[in-house]
Amino acid sequence: MKKILVIHGPNLNLLGQREPGIYGRVTLDAINRELTKVAKKRKVSLVIKQSNHEGKIVDLIGRAKKGFSAILINPAAYTHTSVAIRDAIAASGVLTVEVHLSNIYSREEFRHKSLISPVVKGTILGFGAKSYILGLESIMDLIDAK
Repeated sequence: MKKILVIHGPNLNLLGQREPGIYGRVTLDAINRELTKVAKKRKVSLVIKQSNHEGKIVDLIGRAKKGFSAILINPAAYTHTSVAIRDAIAASGVLTVEVHLSNIYSREEFRHKSLISPVVKGTILGFGAKSYILGLESIMDLIDAK
């Protein structure tokens, strides 16, 4: 069975209560349930992790080569600051898709630069919780096409 690692970055555990005008009212648990449902239909297994700690995310990515077909990641604020996460993705060689709930290009200028985008297969953003589903479906299609 194909296995995908889903990584939610910092503060995403606060979804549904944190800045709902930007991130919506959908909780992380609801997103995870929907991802699991979509994956199950395609006979794909998910391992879902959330961390507020950069080093833990780097460790997850570093271990992903052993046993995962792909990574779906929302690096959240680390998108704009983490050379370590960028380098871990590049070094892993694992197919990776970046997702964001909001459109980072319609927000504050410091959010317009993603350090992650240049080292992933693609980026989906601005569709709220649906960004995750679109990202997962894209990854599954890419895996199937191999």
